[in-house]
Parts: sequence; C-alpha cells; structure tokens
Amino acid sequence: MTSALAGIRVLEIGEMITAPYAAKMLGDMGAEVIKLERPQAGDRARHMGPFPTEEVDPERSGLFLYLNTNKQGITLDLASDKGREILGGLLKRVDVVLHNIHPPEMDRIGLTYAAVRMINPSVVMTSISPFGLHGPYRNYVAEDLTTWNAGGAGYTNGAGDGDPDMPPLRPFGSPSSYAGGAHAAIATMGAIIGRDMSGEGQHVEVAVQAVVAAMAGNIMAWPYTGKVQTRLVHNLTQPLEAMEAKGGWIWIQALEEHQWQKFVELMGSPAWATKPEYSNKIERTANWAQLRPLVWEWVSRQDVLDLCLRAQASRVPFAPLSTMKTLLESPHLDERQFFVALDHPVAGQLKYPGALAKFPACPWNAHDAAPTLGQHNETVYRDLLKLSSNEIAGLRRAGVI
Repeated sequence: MTSALAGIRVLEIGEMITAPYAAKMLGDMGAEVIKLERPQAGDRARHMGPFPTEEVDPERSGLFLYLNTNKQGITLDLASDKGREILGGLLKRVDVVLHNIHPPEMDRIGLTYAAVRMINPSVVMTSISPFGLHGPYRNYVAEDLTTWNAGGAGYTNGAGDGDPDMPPLRPFGSPSSYAGGAHAAIATMGAIIGRDMSGEGQHVEVAVQAVVAAMAGNIMAWPYTGKVQTRLVHNLTQPLEAMEAKGGWIWIQALEEHQWQKFVELMGSPAWATKPEYSNKIERTANWAQLRPLVWEWVSRQDVLDLCLRAQASRVPFAPLSTMKTLLESPHLDERQFFVALDHPVAGQLKYPGALAKFPACPWNAHDAAPTLGQHNETVYRDLLKLSSNEIAGLRRAGVI
C-alpha cells in the first residue's frame, strides 16, 4: 500500500478554503482528487492572493497554490443543462463528493444527497456550509469572520464584558475555515470506512459554526465554572505572557516557585525581585502591574534565543514566538523534512508545508503542485467519461468546460 487513501477517487466542487482544504488533506494521503472549477473564472481563491507582485494573477495566488496540491483540475459549468449531465457521469465514477456549495445553490443545481444517491448509492457526499443544512440559519451566507464569531471564538479573543480597552479582535487568516475543512476530511474518512463495511454511502454534513463552538473553550469553561474564557491574562497566575526581547518575542512562563526562583537567578538576583510583594505566586499575580515593567525591561535586553536556551537549561519553560520567516528557516522543521519543494508551470518552484502527520507504511505525500485552470480537462473527460477529442473541443467552444 503506497498511501493511506490509495484507490479512493474524490470529486471536489469547492471554492476558497473549507472544501479545498479538506480535499487537499485527502489528496495528500493518496486519494485521487478531481477539482471542479467554473470555466474562465475558476475558484475565487485564485483571485485572493497573496501574489508575488501587485498584479492579480489567478495562476500565482499563494492561497490557491497551497490549498490545491495533489489535484487534477477540470472546468465545468454547472449552471448549464449539459454541465449537469456531465456532472452526473462524474458522480457515477467517484467514491466521494466533497463540496462547500451554498445550500440554496445545492437545491437549485440538483446537488442534493437524494439526487446524488440516485446516481451512485455507494457515494460518500460531504457538504460543508457555514451553519449546516438544517435549522433557521441554513440559508445564511457567511465568510470566515462570521463563522468564527458565530461559534463563540471571537468573544474569547477580548476581555469580556466591562472592558472596552480590550475588545474582541479578529484573528489573522481564516481559522474557522481551516478547522471546518480539517473536520470535514476526518468525517469523510470515517464515512469511507463505514461505506467499506456496509456497502452504503452516506451524507456527511459539516457546519463550520458548530466546529468553532466545539473548539472555542467556553464549551467547557462556562458550564463548569460559570466564567467566560478570554484573552485577558492579568487574572491568571503570573508571569505568563509574551515579551519583546532582542531578535524577536519570547513567551515567558514561571508560575511555580522553583521556576520563579530560577528565573530570578537568570536575571542576576536583582534586589527588586526579593521584595515581599513578589514573594509568592499569589503576591506576584496581585502585584503584576508593578512587577511586569521590571521583568519586561530586563527581558528586552536579552537575546531571544540565548534567553530561551538558558531558561530551558534551568527548567523554566520559555519559548520563542515563531514567525513565518523563522519557521521556514527552522532547523527542527528542516530535519523533519516538513517543507517540500514543488514545481508549478506558471508560479515556478515554491516551498509548501508537507506532512502534518507521519505514518511511514502509507506516507503522507505532497507530490504535485496545484493545477492551472482546466489543466486536466482533456485527461479526465477522455479517460474517465470516454469523450472523444472532438466532443471535448465542442464542449470547450460552447463554454461548458
């Protein structure tokens, strides 16, 4: 067995992040993934960037390139009768249909599970949407910012009620979309195992709001303690926060008495560190507003990596805050061969994140760069649907592919 999902064929009808990320995970684990895009326009991610220059180039979008490794790319107009007819032929020949089409649009083009099951009873269909396919929010359109906040995570990234100086903050990137995609991939693999045992396919439904709600922290904290977890740290045991040092930021953590004493020794045992108001963790936490600038001033004069190594040698859990630059240069990740180089016909050779988990008997493998728009039309339609070159050319002239 060369890969974990060898022999599984996936049809992805996805845009932006959730479905493409889920399908990418399946493809990296060996599934054959066919990505379906709109003719001419393609996946919206092609136009989102980042781009290497100010020019918007749909074949050089960093977002699209990352999310679509290990896929064959085809185009098909699902708004046309001929396009839906061809889709039916594809559905007969795949194990999984994975999409993030908006629920009302699913209804309009006939991509409901009932309709898909009539064509292929053994197919696993995974539908990812902001709020799920049932419930009063079913038809709501939402991007990552909405699902992140609707799931409760946005509130935790503030200080809570009564603290206008620390309002909720939007995190960088699209965390709820990646989380939704990862959960969809896991659920899809579970459904594939179920299909192999029973012979029957099923409909996997992933609501991104629910995914965020389950990981936001308050699901455990609020029922158990009656408190809302937030990013506010001054009510926790201190020191426990990020500070700026020479060469970057460092996370300092010296909560236990032995850790604090070792930290004091690292600082050269300054007189202020022995004051009664800093004598134990309760006092240090209560007086953190006065202690914090003293610690910060000392930390700011230290080299971040040197301080981390000295603290760790004393069994004090400090750690550098990595940036994308330091991650790409990380000797640890290099030793683990985490980043892989892939060649793209337009974007050239770039580094990509590789295996998220290692299982050597059937390894995770990023081997093909993202497809150009419609790159595999000829191959897929000829080999899978047995269309002739003339038929494919006719579909292209008609704008169906």
